[in-house]
Formats: sequence, C-alpha cells, structure tokens
Amino acid sequence: MTARLADIAAQAGVSEATVSRVLNGKPGVAAATRQSVLAALDVLGYERPVRLRQRSAGLVGLITPELDNPIFPALAQVIGQGLTRQGYTPVLATQTPGGSTEDELTEMLVERGVSGIIFVSGLHADTTADTQRYDQLRGKGVPYVLINGYSPKVEATFVSPDDRAAMQLAVTHLAALGHTRIGLAVGPKRFVPVLRKIEGFALGMQAKLGLSPEQCEELVQHSLYTLEGGQAAASALIERGCTAVVCASDMMALGAIRAARQRGLTVPGDVSVVGFDDSPLIAFTDPPLTTIRQPVQAMGQAAVRALLEEIGGTPAPPSEFVFMPELVVRGSTAAGPGGRRPRLPQGRE
Repeated sequence: MTARLADIAAQAGVSEATVSRVLNGKPGVAAATRQSVLAALDVLGYERPVRLRQRSAGLVGLITPELDNPIFPALAQVIGQGLTRQGYTPVLATQTPGGSTEDELTEMLVERGVSGIIFVSGLHADTTADTQRYDQLRGKGVPYVLINGYSPKVEATFVSPDDRAAMQLAVTHLAALGHTRIGLAVGPKRFVPVLRKIEGFALGMQAKLGLSPEQCEELVQHSLYTLEGGQAAASALIERGCTAVVCASDMMALGAIRAARQRGLTVPGDVSVVGFDDSPLIAFTDPPLTTIRQPVQAMGQAAVRALLEEIGGTPAPPSEFVFMPELVVRGSTAAGPGGRRPRLPQGRE
C-alpha cells in the first residue's frame, strides 16, 4: 500500500497524505487536486475504490464519421474527458462505410435517453444535406452541439477551426520560402470546411503572389480525405508544376509525400508538403510534417461547455465559435525553386 501511495503521489504531484485523503473519501481536498489523484490512479492502471466511483449524471452521445483519421479519436478523447469530469458518461457512436448512418446512430442514442449529443463533422457540414433532421432532434428536446461545418439553416452552437486563416498561414509560409506554384489538395467541394479552405487559399495566393481567382482555381484538386486521396491529388498538382502542396488533412499530406517519392522527388528538396490537423504522432513521420494545428483541446472543451449549459437550461444563442489554428513548422517544407517545375525523372518531363 505504501509503495502504491508513493507511485500515485509522484504521478499526481501531491503528497502521500493527500492521496490517502482522496482514497479514503476525506474532506478538505480541492476538486482539482482530487481530479489529479484520480487521473493518476487511471494512468497507473489502479482500480478506483468503490466509494470513489461517481454516479453518472446521464449519457451524452458523441457521433464521429470514422476513427481512421487520428484527429477524430483525439477530439473524442478531449470531449470524453470533459464530460466525465462533469459527471456525464460519454457514448461514442462511429459511422463506418456500410454501417450505421448518422440518422440511425442519432435515433439509437435518443432511444437510450441521452442528455445531449455532440456531432463531429456530420451531415451539418454537407451543403447538400437536409438540415431538417436537426430541427426534428430539437423538437424532441435533445440538446446538441455541432463541430466542424457551419450551417445558417441550423439554430445551434457550432465549434469550428478558422479554415480560411489556416490556409492563409500555409500559403504565407510557403510563399516566404520562395514557392510560387502552390497547390491545394482538399476533399469534396460540397463540404463547408472545404469551401472555406478554398476561400482562404485564394485570399492568400492573391495577397502573397498576386494570382487571380481563376489562376487559383487551377491549383485546387479535390479528392478524398485519405492517404490514397492525398496521393492522387498531389500527383495531379505536381504534374501541373506545383513545387508545394497544402493538404486538408495530415492523412492526405502523407499521401502527398508518397506521390512525390513515387516520382523520384524528395520532400522537401523538390516538393514541400503542409498538412492540416497536427494529428498525434505526425511529428514523427519521415520527414516530420509541417502542418496546421487544430486547437483540439480548446474546441473540445468549448463543445462540452456549450452542451452542458444547454442541458442545464441556459443555452447560448445560436452562434459559431471559431478557433484560430497554428502553423507548426517541421521538416516537410523548405526553400522553393522560385517557380520552376519540380525535377521529374527522365521520361516524365
């Protein structure tokens, strides 16, 4: 027991006496300190004493499109932690190709009496989707918050990264390195984040390189948010003479690096690549990826706070909270060739 107390105290950064008070349910311990001790228990793999297991204040659904993209598990973790700290039990519902749809998952959660739902990159982000499903959910008295993809047709709280600013950061960085042929690899055009990224890209290219909207349009390639999608989009952009490619996700950026290497090109020697998300472990790729960091922690916490306020009966007016992303410069970008076409292997010129 003494060894266990010492381990927990060291992990939580508190005294053994404080750990003992928490484990024995004694008063006089600050809530934040108590939470640190419980977190240390979890990290070290110890089971919580029965007396410390709190009753759930209710279930909250979290619907994500898939978990292959590391940014979605990262968001789910932040949101799950935030809900748990407030006494709620998160229920993760994930869409998969050929599996349950967003509507089916929503219905399942409502049938189980969830207190609210957080949607991540759902149908609300699709400009062609019918938004009445959200009106119907509101009519059932189920609070919800939407992450990524604003729609003026839906009266709700939205949480988004500033996609326009993100692309301007990327273009400014690459233009400063001397790149004049910069391509943009994004997802299908019907999605709000894609449209915003294109707007930001065009604004950046006009401001830094003097390109017209028509010229910018030629440098945009639509594909899927996958490694293979990024590879296909980057291949097309490299063929058009781009010496740098900005990608709408880190997964697409890894595909762009593969596309360059398949042509015998080096990254960043011949082609610079910028990702988007700053997914877990992306700093350890080869080369480490320059990317736009989504403020996942702040966005997840804001979504939880907004939902719990609505559950508590004090909803915020319908609005969008927009969070500023950050450029993280690593090893996949370098000085550009000043506008010349990238070196292609013999027979591909």
